[in-house]
Amino acid sequence: MVEAVCSVLEQHGVDVLGRAANGPEAVEQIEELAPEVALVDLRMPGCSGIEVARRVARVSSATTVILYTAVSDRALLVEALDAGVRGFVLKEAPLADLFRAVDVVAAGGTYIDPVLAGLLAGARTDASSPALTQRERDVLRLLAEGMSNEEVGGRLYISAETVRTHLRKAMGKLRAETRTHAVAEALRRSLIA
Repeated sequence: MVEAVCSVLEQHGVDVLGRAANGPEAVEQIEELAPEVALVDLRMPGCSGIEVARRVARVSSATTVILYTAVSDRALLVEALDAGVRGFVLKEAPLADLFRAVDVVAAGGTYIDPVLAGLLAGARTDASSPALTQRERDVLRLLAEGMSNEEVGGRLYISAETVRTHLRKAMGKLRAETRTHAVAEALRRSLIA
């Protein structure tokens, strides 16, 4: 798949600087090669495309990320936007859309596959869902993975007390009685994935 996509991009005049088989390799190549645009899969071995985007944002402000995905999950797309992703292309879309996305993002714009645009617009305008901060969503997402407050703090480089503060605020916004209830509400409302 990687070779086919690279071949199509090269046929359209895009210089392909590197190829990676997994998330950590992608981050390493992006750091080393500093491309204008990095096209990454949402689901990769080692770490997700969203995590790649987060790491890239920390180390290479010159590189923008496009997610190439078969997933049309609202919570994941919102999380990707918050991580700095500037383009979304569905794998089922014509390959010409992929080239168009690279072109638009390289020019400083944002490209969203038309199929995903409705999901993202709904995610941003849904008044029935509380507005959790990115950090509150990060805490709830890690708690959903079964981590303790201390483990969440270690992953996010914050204290366990700060984790508890974010959790309390999220619980209030979600009108949840317990941390488990807060995680369940966030998952049910597609605020986290």
